[in-house]
Amino acid sequence: MSRRLKYLLYTTLGILCICSCGNSNDITKDHLVFRYNEHKNIGSLDPAFAKDNADIWAINQLFNGLVQMDDQLNVQPCIAKDWTISEDALSYSFALRNDVKFHKHERFGTDSTRTVVAADFEYSLFRLCDNKTASPGSWVVNNIWDIEAKNDSLTIILKSPDPSFIGKLTMKYCSVVPKEIVEHYNSDFRAHPVGTGPFQFKRWEENLKLVFRRNDQYFEFDKNGNQLPYLEAVAITFLPDKQSEFLQFAQGNIDFVSGLDASYKDEVLTATGHLRENYATDVNMIRGPYLNTEYLAFFMDSDIPEMQSQLLRQAINYGFDKEKMMTYLRNGIGIPAHGGFIPKGLPGYDASIGFTFQPEKAKQLVEQFKQESGISNPEITITTTSNYLSFCEYIQRELQKIGIIVNVDVIPAATLKDAKANGKLDMFRASWVADYPDAENYLSLYSSKNFAPNGPNYTHFRSEQFDAWYQKAFTVTDIKERELLYSKMDSLVMASTPIVPLFYDEVVRFTRKSVSGLGINPINLLDLKRVKKD
Repeated sequence: MSRRLKYLLYTTLGILCICSCGNSNDITKDHLVFRYNEHKNIGSLDPAFAKDNADIWAINQLFNGLVQMDDQLNVQPCIAKDWTISEDALSYSFALRNDVKFHKHERFGTDSTRTVVAADFEYSLFRLCDNKTASPGSWVVNNIWDIEAKNDSLTIILKSPDPSFIGKLTMKYCSVVPKEIVEHYNSDFRAHPVGTGPFQFKRWEENLKLVFRRNDQYFEFDKNGNQLPYLEAVAITFLPDKQSEFLQFAQGNIDFVSGLDASYKDEVLTATGHLRENYATDVNMIRGPYLNTEYLAFFMDSDIPEMQSQLLRQAINYGFDKEKMMTYLRNGIGIPAHGGFIPKGLPGYDASIGFTFQPEKAKQLVEQFKQESGISNPEITITTTSNYLSFCEYIQRELQKIGIIVNVDVIPAATLKDAKANGKLDMFRASWVADYPDAENYLSLYSSKNFAPNGPNYTHFRSEQFDAWYQKAFTVTDIKERELLYSKMDSLVMASTPIVPLFYDEVVRFTRKSVSGLGINPINLLDLKRVKKD
């Protein structure tokens, strides 16, 4: 362990003691308690506000929806045991289980609980679009025309076709909540959640500790007939520093760390992305594709000649080695983006439509730009945040070798977000993480109807052909046909080069050897119902 890590260990021991204290009834035998740290804190345990990963992870332990996603992004039954979709993709009919109960609460009366019925989903979904709720997930249900609820059957009718709607229903926004409990707590439901999930809320000391306990009446069982979950409790702490978090993991005080932070990546991994020997005996590393594309974007409506030139945009795409970039800056974690905008792991991804490192071709394109434009020293400015400065500096050095002067401007994340939405940046680093497992989520960034600031088309890319295909995709219900259409759309975007894909991210999870059943998935959802600790 490095000297700095040892020093930080001692400085965080006091915090750990505080985070570990509390009522002894909250914590049982250690092998039945899963402990992790949430450095970003948690803002709400109400699924209507399940926007950020920190909230989504906690909410996923407490709530269920009609359907859920497996680790291969296939939509599976949950509270809905079966469903049918009309040929026009306008009507979704669900048959519900009759053995799903809400967590116990005194407001339910004599039995302290009750069975979930179709009307609960009608209330929960329409609650998302209620202005009083002000849910950031209202967009998920904006296309709903009507809901018909009858005991154990539910039919959702859409205003316009949307084959991706079944995937959107897997989002935690669409979890079922009990009307009588929500209306009792109103906005304070965020800190008094009652759901149907594998764990139920026990105690929350904000910024300090959050505890869930096993739901003894949970409705799901494993393939051997054993009731889920296996764990007795989940304990979440809130150390705000990623390096301190990793120290607690290294000392065995927490069971799990997600992601690869610059503060410890070289401590735990070799340059080729393997666990170092001093960790390999006690730690497991799990990695897999993550639906997140990191990229550079050009503002296509810029009046700067370099931004308007397809020659120069192509030269930038050809002009640096993404393989080398990932090796030296990410220890090999992440997939160099030689395809399009759709990331690896999502149907529609095509590895053949992007750009590979071709420095001589890049130089030729730069020379052609100089001749045609009369600009002898082409110059660009990449705007980024401090987290990605090393990437932009690497690209800066490489592009200067092909004849492009590159400036790097570092600004706060909030400033960059506002500036790119309002067309104030000519070139900027960005990323796009999928909200739901359908490539339409990515391609929406290139529809001319979605120009920022009123939508996510930050580049102001426009193409009549793309818009026609984009609208057609909503009417195609055959999965394979839609996948091929998505690839054509992605290829069209890359041919116009409004972006430079950098890499497709990977989910990286570190667990203690005692942990099993955690799994991994491309949306980085934390699911603890099948986790065991030896």
